[in-house]
Amino acid sequence: MGISGLDFGLIGAYLLGTVLFGVWVGRGQRSAGDYMLGSRDLPAWAVLLSIVATETSTVTFLSAPGAAYEGNLTFLQLPLGYILGRVAVVLVLMPGYFRGQYFTAYQVLQERFGGTTKQVASLLFLVTRSLADGLRLTLTAIVLHRLTGWGMVPSILAMGAVTVVYTYFGGMKAVVWTDVSQFFVYLAGAVAAFAVLLGKLPGGWQELVDSAGEAGKLRMFEFAFEADRAYGFWAGLVGGAFLSFASHGADQLMVQRYLCARSQRGAAWALLLSGPVVFVQFTLFLFLGLGLYAFYRGQPALPGDQVFARFIVDHLRQPPGLLGLVVGAVFAAALSTLSSSLNSSATTAVKDLYLPWFRPDASEREQLVLTKTLTALFGGVQMLVAIAGIYQERSILDRVLEIAGFTTGPILGLFLLGRCTTHVRQPAALAGLLVAIATLCTVRFVLPEWTGWRLAWPWYPALGAFTTVAAGLAAATLRPRHP
Repeated sequence: MGISGLDFGLIGAYLLGTVLFGVWVGRGQRSAGDYMLGSRDLPAWAVLLSIVATETSTVTFLSAPGAAYEGNLTFLQLPLGYILGRVAVVLVLMPGYFRGQYFTAYQVLQERFGGTTKQVASLLFLVTRSLADGLRLTLTAIVLHRLTGWGMVPSILAMGAVTVVYTYFGGMKAVVWTDVSQFFVYLAGAVAAFAVLLGKLPGGWQELVDSAGEAGKLRMFEFAFEADRAYGFWAGLVGGAFLSFASHGADQLMVQRYLCARSQRGAAWALLLSGPVVFVQFTLFLFLGLGLYAFYRGQPALPGDQVFARFIVDHLRQPPGLLGLVVGAVFAAALSTLSSSLNSSATTAVKDLYLPWFRPDASEREQLVLTKTLTALFGGVQMLVAIAGIYQERSILDRVLEIAGFTTGPILGLFLLGRCTTHVRQPAALAGLLVAIATLCTVRFVLPEWTGWRLAWPWYPALGAFTTVAAGLAAATLRPRHP
């Protein structure tokens, strides 16, 4: 592909450095608590950057520019909702996580409803993470595939292996501190790519604005209410708020970071400040997409998921080292999310499933060994999902966000039932969860086939949460109470 030795050296040094740093940070870990939660002693600023880096996966880095390249700026309505959702997490759900020495979000559900509710929620989380993050790995492999000429399968296995190794040895402490470094790496890569892109446009910034304006791509708000529009104002504000409320308040991937913080106050500030940071990031990535539209205007259209990857590989070869920086940024965005997913999945599987079902009296050493083993196992599962994702026809960005909304909404409903009611018990809560999942399945798979009508995915979390709460309350009312 004509890549310079310096670029290859930078990419290799970054990946090797990430692995070695993970091994170094993980030295001296003696207990499962150290491995899973970083000894609960991480500063708020590190937790903040870890939240942002975890949320900024390869999907954000590669597919978000594609959203503006194919469409406009209406995607920014979603992160507006994300900010509101974070406020709701801090006010409603976060206090419950600091009332005990919890390892997972779902242990709170056990305290309120019982072990079965916790285990059902944990299983849904594990399925969601494996599917969504496997697809994220697919996008990462696209860059490696174009860069090296390797097949997609070898590219997926290579990226997956790097993630598994440093997460296996370093645990949560390595995940958070590498997230911090990866935040600056991918941000520097995005800014550098944007600067080069503007330099390749004859009219620079003005040409970007003019071409985007002529094509109607500068529109940010779409106030007309259409239930099947994913990037409308109300879908973004309400649907995005519930998506963030669910993903950041009822999902182990994020809750595990709060539990690593030194205090509830530190965790709250980290989460609240992450909202504006994510909004600024999305703005940068979407303007990258507008620049790509101006650059490729008049040429055959490229798939949105691949247009930025194509530009990186084809047009960032000079000066030497630039390509290495931007490709390293892509890998940084990927590793931050995938490593977090592996650690949180292994933690959930051990604490919520293995210990209650098989070994309640397992020693700290046994838990540590098992958590590391499951980290590698979940890495293998995500690689298999990534290979299957090669054959996806829809935008991977939409698919990943749809999966997140489909499962986290009903789980959020369980947390709201537990937090806002006192009379709803486990059978009613589980009935509400089942009704919500059945409702979402009907809306997603049955109605489009029968009627042609489709509900946009940002509404899935709100629908799932409200259905769980309503059905749970109804089931609690119908069930006779005993003294």
